[in-house]
Amino acid sequence: MNNHRSLPLPLSPLRSEMATLSVKPGQRFTVPDWHTNSHLISADAERQRSASHQVRQEARTLRNETNNQAKWDEHDNRTRLAERIRSVNRWKETLDKCLADVDAEIDALAKVKEAAERALQAKNLPLDVAVECLTLRESRRAIDVVRDPVEEELHKEVKLIDKAKRELQQKASEAFEQLCLLQEARQQLSSDHQCKMEALELDRMCLSLSVNSPNISFKVNPTRVPNGSTTVEEWEQNSQSNKERAEAEMKTSAELREATVLAIAQTNNELEAQRVATEFALRKRIRDLEKAYDELKWQEQNTLEEIAEMEEEIRRLEEELRRKMQDLKVAHTRLETRTYRPRVDLCRDQVQYGLTDEVHQLEGTIRALKQKLAESQDSLDALYRQLHRIRTDLGYKTNSLVLDNKCMDTRKKLLVPSERFLPEAETFPRATTRVLSARTNGQQELVKERAADSVP
Repeated sequence: MNNHRSLPLPLSPLRSEMATLSVKPGQRFTVPDWHTNSHLISADAERQRSASHQVRQEARTLRNETNNQAKWDEHDNRTRLAERIRSVNRWKETLDKCLADVDAEIDALAKVKEAAERALQAKNLPLDVAVECLTLRESRRAIDVVRDPVEEELHKEVKLIDKAKRELQQKASEAFEQLCLLQEARQQLSSDHQCKMEALELDRMCLSLSVNSPNISFKVNPTRVPNGSTTVEEWEQNSQSNKERAEAEMKTSAELREATVLAIAQTNNELEAQRVATEFALRKRIRDLEKAYDELKWQEQNTLEEIAEMEEEIRRLEEELRRKMQDLKVAHTRLETRTYRPRVDLCRDQVQYGLTDEVHQLEGTIRALKQKLAESQDSLDALYRQLHRIRTDLGYKTNSLVLDNKCMDTRKKLLVPSERFLPEAETFPRATTRVLSARTNGQQELVKERAADSVP
């Protein structure tokens, strides 16, 4: 690069004349003015730099303060979230234990209720034998038609059996009503527990969020108070009320169980003498009906196995339906999310067509699963109806034995010394109530029908 200054080219005569004519004398400033202007420029520059420095310092201070405030706020809210999670989790664990206790109490009460129904069922045969003997003795003629000690004992037996059946029926009804109350309390606990689980999942997800999370975004009016919001006191009071109600129902259930067990033992003790007289008749009935009973039992077992398999298949269908619903939600969410693509990017690309086809395919699959689920449920209902028919027929056969055993055979059995049949006494309840082990609606109806049919 040339360091010396290049010389100006000489002007032509015409251009020199024009330059001379165009130059006009301007305003002249003094040297102090010139120095003053320089000082003003320097002062302004200093002032502007000072102002800029002040702004920078304030901005730095603001950044530091807001950054610290934001970090502390976020830290405080993370602490609050963690504490809230611990609080909800404590209640969840409390509800878990309460649910387990309620389930145990429901099972215990159901077993006691079944025991009462079995005890009620066991009273049918002694009543049938006593009524049959009384009916046959009505055929006596002339002088033989007397109120002898045998007839008095038979009338006493009928009265004792009727009283025991009324007490057991009342206890069974009370147990059924208490089971309904326990189930209602359990439903409230289960609903509250499910809410706690969902709240825990959401709060844990919120606790895991950070500025680097991919699913954070601005929301419309996020500080609004949602409809149905409750206070912390109301929230805790709700769970406390559910827990207290469940505990109260469990306490009532425990008292009812004790009363039912006591009633069963008391009725068994009162009817012990009459029960001994019927042991031989019951064993004879079981022996005569063994073949028919075994056939019905085989049918019942196969039906129960098919019911179990069908219930498992229904569970699998429901699980598959839930999975397909989740897949459909994902496809819907993807389609809905892609509608927010900006401007020209909102195009109907292969993804759009693929997602649409996936939605249609999933909807068709869900319809097919629902249809098959309905068919399976219909088949299960038919199996339950058939099972009820089998058990009802089994009960009818059990009752018909009393009618088939005429008075002479019954009296012969009653005259047999009871000591010979004492070892067999424990086999009667198990042999005659084997078909009543499954808790179904049909079983409950069967108990009521047989109890009603046995009343003279």
